[in-house]
Amino acid sequence: MRMVNVSIIVPVYNAESVIDRCINSILNQEYKDFELILVDDGSKDDSGKIIDYYAAIDERIVPIHKENGGVSNTRNVALDRARGKYIQFLDADDWMSDNSTKLLVRTMEKNDVDLVIGDFYRVVGKNIAHKGSLGTDEVLALDEFAELMMESPADFYYGVLWNKLYKKEIIDKYHIRMDESLSFCEDFIFNLEYYLHMEKLCALQVPIYYYVKTEGSLVSQAMSISKIIEMKTNVFTYYNNFYKNVLDEKQYRKDRIAIASFFIDTANDSFVMPMGPMTKKLGKENVKAELIVDDRNIEVLGYYLSKLNDKYLNSIAIKHGLDLNSVKLLSAIYISKEYLSLKVLCDYTNLSNASASMCISKLAVKQLVGMHYRNNKVVVGFGSKADSIVEDIRMAYSDVKETLLSDFNEEEKNQLCTLLEKMNKNLVKILN
Repeated sequence: MRMVNVSIIVPVYNAESVIDRCINSILNQEYKDFELILVDDGSKDDSGKIIDYYAAIDERIVPIHKENGGVSNTRNVALDRARGKYIQFLDADDWMSDNSTKLLVRTMEKNDVDLVIGDFYRVVGKNIAHKGSLGTDEVLALDEFAELMMESPADFYYGVLWNKLYKKEIIDKYHIRMDESLSFCEDFIFNLEYYLHMEKLCALQVPIYYYVKTEGSLVSQAMSISKIIEMKTNVFTYYNNFYKNVLDEKQYRKDRIAIASFFIDTANDSFVMPMGPMTKKLGKENVKAELIVDDRNIEVLGYYLSKLNDKYLNSIAIKHGLDLNSVKLLSAIYISKEYLSLKVLCDYTNLSNASASMCISKLAVKQLVGMHYRNNKVVVGFGSKADSIVEDIRMAYSDVKETLLSDFNEEEKNQLCTLLEKMNKNLVKILN
């Protein structure tokens, strides 16, 4: 059996109209070391045939067909079969960004944590909104995380499976599985059990998943008050037990009222206002190449390189609450490794003096840049709080290089580096 780093699990039931989108979003991941476990839960449509079609063309896909047993049973079957070091879940009617698995794994391994949680996009028709709860990318201890979750315990961010990366070792060691007797909050209970056995975690501030609320699903159905209370009571047993184990007795007594507020907190993924300030049109959240040309010429290469650069820098902009132009301005400082004049920054970013000055002002307020006088001119460099974003820019350029050199052997990589050095000298000679 081929060992893999990540097992991606997708339960499938009567999903023939959406499963292609989900599968393609996984197969097109920048991260390649994964297996995709597609479990057909006795579908009555052509979902099973679609799964087999993809399995025939990509060896990373593990198709499983079983009698209908519900989504919890389906996920458990997949967990028993998974061979990856890490576990990632998707729902069949959703999809993920092409850097999702890469960012989750990178964050897990860089910070040596037991769980990574990412933000997500809530999709309603052609509109999307960025959703997330943890406003920090610092490593959090379990008790710190528990206190933050207490503020909004029924938030989808904490309860769902699909915006997280888990360690298979923890799942197996404590035999954490979905409770097949439940049809409500079984994913949250799975998470509570997992949380109980982790030591630290980290949150991504970048959306990695597109969640589509399906009409007719359990969450969207109207339920009687008595039914809601019954289900809340069942879940609260696990929820309360989690805090009893995580908090010391004194802190638990102090937080009892906040813990009990779980009863009145409703499952929340937040709605999307078509004209809201945080709402975008689907497709506007990413940088993509609109011009698709097969010709092998320098003009097309330059266009694609520019778009690829913007794509990775745009993720940094989302993470830090900046616009793309501001990050491109910071990247100019990073590349030069020195303070730059406004003229140079405008030239690099193609911004006007007014637009560049506005970006600099916003960055200065956040202490991401600092300004000094040199030869009677204002020059701009990194500020006192730029370390985190500098590291992100460094990683972005590393990703650009990795994308460019994917499928290159060592000899080809060396040849390209030599050619690039010659081309750069030629360009500098003619432009300077």
